[in-house]
Order: sequence, then structure tokens, then C-alpha cells
Amino acid sequence: MRQYSADLTPPWKKPKPLPEVAADAGLVVEELSTGFCGAVIRCEKTAQGPTVTLEDRFGKHRVFPMDPGGFLLEGRPVTLVRPTQPAPPVRPSRTASGSVAVPGARARVARAGRIYVEGRHDAELVERVWGDDLRIEGVVVEYLEGIDDLPAIVAEFAPGPDARLGILVDHLVPGSKESRIAAEVTSAHALVVGHPYIDVWEAVKPSSVGIPSWPRVPRGQDWKTGVCRSLGWPENTGAAWQRILNSVHSYKDLEPPLLARVEELIDFVTLP
Repeated sequence: MRQYSADLTPPWKKPKPLPEVAADAGLVVEELSTGFCGAVIRCEKTAQGPTVTLEDRFGKHRVFPMDPGGFLLEGRPVTLVRPTQPAPPVRPSRTASGSVAVPGARARVARAGRIYVEGRHDAELVERVWGDDLRIEGVVVEYLEGIDDLPAIVAEFAPGPDARLGILVDHLVPGSKESRIAAEVTSAHALVVGHPYIDVWEAVKPSSVGIPSWPRVPRGQDWKTGVCRSLGWPENTGAAWQRILNSVHSYKDLEPPLLARVEELIDFVTLP
């Protein structure tokens, strides 16, 4: 007699099995229940079942059970399985920001949250030093061309628990125009931080650029043009910026106030 399955669900209604992905060292995944994102360091067999150890960009390790469908790879659920071949040990290295590098990392799907910076030079400097970290975390950086219209921009963005907004402001000192605007838009889901420098150029260490110090420019003069004049550079601010940017190779070339503020914004917009 012909045997029939007890499961009478039509084939087209049955859920498709999730893809199985070998947990090779360096694979970047996100644990589904906690949102912890990191690179595979190792897999182990335990009495409770196989586990995988992930390392995030700060070097923090967490161990998770390899449950079916327990991880996201490029935003899609997968089941991690132990690799067929033992993986060689992963040697930690560092990104330009000083974070632990994730070998073979793929960019994460962009978050709803954003980081805004004042201008193009700010955005290029942040990309130069924190680009690898931002791609792993799925954080997009956009520039504003000044902050005079920041209240309207923040209102249109409508930051919330799942879409935090971080804003980096130049020359954020007490009593300044920038400080008044920052106070107006700061909220539980919008964080405004800043550095004390007139322009982000000054956040690059003079020694890295090959100059003794950043010159003082008299009030009333365009600051960038005044810098070029004082240093004997051609009065081409675009070429001057490329010269400065090309001198930045890692966080060691930047002043601590800028480093701290950018790290603070990344932490803020990636809070679970």
C-alpha cells in the first residue's frame, strides 16, 4: 500500500529552510536576540550544544549557542554551522580608529540613525579614520554645510528610539551661536557634541601636517584662507585640505577632543 505523510500542508505553504552558513573565522554576523554584531573567533562543542564566539569592533567577546536561525548575515536570518575544516587562529589587528579590525567584514545594512557633521571636510576626515567601524555598525555620515538650519533639519528627521541622531559641531564653546543651536535641538534621541576648534582642520595634529602649530587668524578674515597665507601655502583651500587629509593615517594624527566626540556619537547611535 502507498504510504502518505501525516503532514498534509501543501508544499507551497511550507516554510523554506533557512540557509546554513559555515561559521568561518572572520565571518561578520549579528546575533538575532541581542543585536550583538561581530566577527567569528571560534566555534566550540559543549555539553549543551555547539557555540560560537563573536568579537565586536571594541574587542569585546560574547559566546552564543548556534541555534537554528539565530543569526543575521547581511540582514537575513541564517543558521550557523561548524566549519568542516578547523580555522586558523585570527590575529587581531587595528583599524585606523584603533578599534579591533574584523577581517573580511561586510558592510552592515544601514541603520535608521545617522551622524550629521557640519561640512564635507568633516565627513571626509571621519571616513578616513572611522570608515571601517561605521560600515560594520551600519552608520551613515552626512554633512550639513553649516548648522544654521539645524533645528528644521532635526525636526524633519524626527529622531526616535530606533533612529537616533548624532551631530558633530565645530567650535562648540559656551556662549557661542553653535552652543545655542545645540541646546535647542538636543533631546533623548538627538545628541549634539562638538570640539573646540574653529574648523576641523585644527583637529589634525600640526606635527602630522608638518607644521609647528596652527596659525592664529585675525577676526574678520576667512579662517582657511588666513591659514594658507600664514603658512605660505597657495590660497587654494581645496588643495590645502587634501594636503592635510593626506597626512592623516590613523587616530594618532588627530587631537583627543575630536576622537572622544566621534566615538561618543558612534556609541550613541548604535545603542541597542
